[in-house]
Amino acid sequence: MAQAPGLVLSPEATVGRDVVFGAHVVVHPGVELGDGVVVGDHAVLGKPVRLAPGSAVAGREAGALRVGAGAVIGAGAVLNAGAELATGVVVGDQAYVRERAVVGEGSLVGRGATVDCDVTVGARVKLQTNVYITAFSVVEDDVFVGPCAMTTNDDTMNRLAPGTPLRGATLRRACRVGGGAVLTPGVEVGEEAFVAAGAVVTRDVPARAVVWGVPARVVREVPDEQLLERWR
Repeated sequence: MAQAPGLVLSPEATVGRDVVFGAHVVVHPGVELGDGVVVGDHAVLGKPVRLAPGSAVAGREAGALRVGAGAVIGAGAVLNAGAELATGVVVGDQAYVRERAVVGEGSLVGRGATVDCDVTVGARVKLQTNVYITAFSVVEDDVFVGPCAMTTNDDTMNRLAPGTPLRGATLRRACRVGGGAVLTPGVEVGEEAFVAAGAVVTRDVPARAVVWGVPARVVREVPDEQLLERWR
């Protein structure tokens, strides 16, 4: 491990072999970095969780940040305590991964993207620039989400009765969501479905359906030649 200028490395962090730090990186106590991790300039790893009063996730245990072998963390990225990144994950510059989020093997969190708390992201997922995956969402393996697409989890916009759970999105295996699309709370996009750019998805999308529009509507089926198995 080469000593980088301005590195703040807690003695309570665990660092694997051949880890590379950029300039002015901060590594908080309890962080676990696997072998061969590369961390860009000004990244913050294991940022302590501080929530607003009345937060729906207040009081939940965060735990330690764990970053798997070979992961790449971009410049200015922030990974909260309690996040878990698997082997080979790439986190883009200025991206943000919150507590209790899990990002699967070989997945990409693009530049400026946010993976909110209590989100599960599968393997080989591609979240492009400025994507927002809201809390309590599930993103299965091989999903693609285009730039600036967003998910939401509270259709009352902060008028939920006490104890009412937030409802994130569910993106099933190999579905694709186009740039700038908006998914309303609790929506499920089916396996191999295709959501066009700019669509506003207000109801579940069936498997293999192609939807577009505001609100999104089914217009056809994804053809066989576009199914993931043809592109492996």
